[in-house]
Amino acid sequence: MSTQPSILVVDDEPSMLRYMQTLLEMDQYRVETATNGMDAIRRVEQNPAPDVILLDLLMPHMDGLQTLERFRQIKPSAKVVMLSCVSDTRKVVEAIRLGAQDYLTKPFHKADLDSVLKRLLKPEAGRQPAAEAMTGEVEELGEDLYFVAASPAMRKIRAQIGLVASVDIPVLLLGESGTGKEILARLIHKMSPRAHRSFLKVNCAALPADLLESELFGYEPGAFTGADRSKPGKFELCNKGTFLLDEVGEMPPTLQAKLLHVLQDQQFSRLGGRSTIRVDVRVLAATNIDIQQAINERRFREDLYYRLNAFTLRIPPLRERKEEIPLLLKHMMTRIAENYATPPLAYSPALLEACQRYEWPGNLRELGNFVKRYLVLRDEGLMIAELRSGKTDMGASQNEAPAATGQRPGGLKSLVRSLKDQAEEEAIRRTLDQTNWNRKTAAMMLNISYKALLYKIRQYGIEAPKNSRLRPGKPLV
Repeated sequence: MSTQPSILVVDDEPSMLRYMQTLLEMDQYRVETATNGMDAIRRVEQNPAPDVILLDLLMPHMDGLQTLERFRQIKPSAKVVMLSCVSDTRKVVEAIRLGAQDYLTKPFHKADLDSVLKRLLKPEAGRQPAAEAMTGEVEELGEDLYFVAASPAMRKIRAQIGLVASVDIPVLLLGESGTGKEILARLIHKMSPRAHRSFLKVNCAALPADLLESELFGYEPGAFTGADRSKPGKFELCNKGTFLLDEVGEMPPTLQAKLLHVLQDQQFSRLGGRSTIRVDVRVLAATNIDIQQAINERRFREDLYYRLNAFTLRIPPLRERKEEIPLLLKHMMTRIAENYATPPLAYSPALLEACQRYEWPGNLRELGNFVKRYLVLRDEGLMIAELRSGKTDMGASQNEAPAATGQRPGGLKSLVRSLKDQAEEEAIRRTLDQTNWNRKTAAMMLNISYKALLYKIRQYGIEAPKNSRLRPGKPLV
């Protein structure tokens, strides 16, 4: 039996079928053809199924989308690339929703087809060598941000982003706090035609309604007390670029109406202004709330929801993609150690196991903070105890009575707090020793403010050694 990948080309134009067959056979692929959707479905029902299906969108009787939908019913794992001579946004989005892995507009360059086939014909993660599977896909996004895809769920999201990035529509990013919604937004921007333009964001939960409105739309002199000059808003500054509305579910209802008009008309007025400003901005929105519940409770406008979710990406929490944890730990350790100018630490099998058993309610954000603490403390036993205590405290089964632990209710929480306090004190002591009690440098390494560090030093009664630049009796100010 031939080991060359097999490709099924489905197109109602005989000339296109001959062209595609010749093109693919030159690269040693095994090629089969079908002139309509029903013939393609009968072929996919047979075993073995084609490795990749190139499916034309516009065909009589049963078009490409209907055929794709049948593929998903009879062969959910089929890898399908849609082909079309028109770039119809709605059809592209529908193809992505139905599970198409890619979309090529005819006529396309052979290099584009080669790139798509190379990606789709790569060995599956489960069949990769262990070292290669551990590498995953790490994409740099700038500003010390990166996207990691090592689990099937995140690889699927990466493939969807590759498709939806080129389609100029709003995207709604849903997921728990700390799952990486901003990272996905930046990846969409990087892969879009707007990549060379601005990427801006605003946190809708961080500002009161009046300030948020002026931040988004700008203002003119006299619009409110203290407005003595004109100021452009984020929408103006982001013209031709990509704008992320983070925590959009927390936006006040009065602003939701104005945002809806901007999305519909791509125009608005500054606060206190009379002239209309037109912009061309791609809007991405992110939230960690239950958006459907917010709509039912009339906290979020239903018409705004439908305007924002031309396409929706749901990011799974870390506990649902635990196979990525070893890769994330390794990558985070390398990055953080480099930032702190200190040698990276290895993870023992026991520590990796504890990390994978923990539920990570704070997701990637919590994982990053854990790596920072481990790098500073350099105490594996303490970190394992912290993970195990935290998991027991937050994830105990309901049928585990407090008496089974031999402690009074609340005792375990006190133990966890005590362990965390010990870890924090030890981290501060070690960092101060490393910097010879240069408290500003220590605060930067610990990623806290200078005042917070002084407070912690007083809280734990930490005293400077006699040989430090800070004399023991010198006041902490």
